[in-house]
Amino acid sequence: NNWIFVFQEWWGLNDHIKREADKLFTDLGNVNVMALDMYDGKVATDRENAGAYMQAFKQDRGNAIVNGALAYVGKGAKIGTIGWCFGGGQSMLAALTAGKQAAACVIYYGAPVDDVERLKKLNCDVLNIWPSQDKWINKDMMDKFDANMKAAGKTLIMKTYDADHAFANPSNSAGFNEAAAGDAYQHTLTFFKGRLK
Repeated sequence: NNWIFVFQEWWGLNDHIKREADKLFTDLGNVNVMALDMYDGKVATDRENAGAYMQAFKQDRGNAIVNGALAYVGKGAKIGTIGWCFGGGQSMLAALTAGKQAAACVIYYGAPVDDVERLKKLNCDVLNIWPSQDKWINKDMMDKFDANMKAAGKTLIMKTYDADHAFANPSNSAGFNEAAAGDAYQHTLTFFKGRLK
C-alpha cells in the first residue's frame, strides 16, 4: 500500500524520468512507483517545445490525472510524491490532492504553493531541494515558502546546494552537479524510508 507518484520535468515523461522512477523502486524496495504523464504522451527534446507544452498544460487536467492515479491505488494507499522543475510544483499539488493519504512530498527546484490556508490542509512533511544559483526558483520564493509552512504549522526540510536549476539531471550538460545530485538523492531516500514504512 506504499506508493510514490513521480512527476516529470517540463520536457515531459522522458527516459530520464522513467529511470528516476525505476531507481526509486529499486532503492526503496517497499514501494510501488507510478510515473504520471502530465502531457498526455507529448515529450519535448528542445526548450521551445518544452516551454510550449508547459504553457499549454492545464492544471485541471493535471488534477484529473492525479485523481485517476489515486482511484487506481485505492483509499488504503499511503502516497509519496516527487518531482523536478515543473514536476516539483506538481508534486506539492498532488500531495494536497491526496489529502489524508499523503505521507511524504519531495520537491526538486519546483514552485511551491504559497497560500497558507491551502498549506494548512497539507497532511505530510515536505523535503525541499533547492539550488542556490537558481534564478527562477529563487531565494525570495524559498524564504517565503519557509515562512508560509511555519505559519501553516507544517514541517519543511530544506536542503540547499551550491548549484543551478536542473542540477540533478545528467542530460543537463551545462548544470549537472553529480556530487549535489547524489547527496540530494540520499536525502530523498532517507526521507521516503522514514515516512513509507
